[in-house]
Amino acid sequence: MKHISLIIIALCLMVVVQGVLAQQRNFGLGVIIGEPTGISAKLWTSPVNAFDFGLGWSMGGDRIGNYMGYYNGGSRVHFHMDYLWHWFDAIQSNERFPLYAGIGGSLNTGAGYDASAAIRGVFGIAWMPHRAPIDVFLELVPSLQVVPSTGFGMDAGLGARFYF
Repeated sequence: MKHISLIIIALCLMVVVQGVLAQQRNFGLGVIIGEPTGISAKLWTSPVNAFDFGLGWSMGGDRIGNYMGYYNGGSRVHFHMDYLWHWFDAIQSNERFPLYAGIGGSLNTGAGYDASAAIRGVFGIAWMPHRAPIDVFLELVPSLQVVPSTGFGMDAGLGARFYF
């Protein structure tokens, strides 16, 4: 499982590098609080599409079989990558409040726990002020865990990023 995780991370990094070189789009880096808590990054690939990345700590449990299994105070490393579509005209305002949705995947690993992988759906809203290179976002993330067993879960996060 470690080899698969390294391969997925390497592929994600190659996509980011290709996108930066080919697109010359804005890149944002910041924090996310919730499930997971850690670093958040976003790479715009067009005016309405972006890749979203997260690397942090996951404190919640995985869905295992017919019950929700929670950890006994331990945390795990969480990595996710999503592809997002944004709708900037969904909310009429003087500021920009795009709604967004997307699909992606996540990996969780940690000492003493089995690794898990899930398919994520992402639904959120962002605030992108006209005069500041930041965004503030709130998202809900239903997921279908596929490894080590199948089950459904729900994550949520609040975050902010600064754009370079």
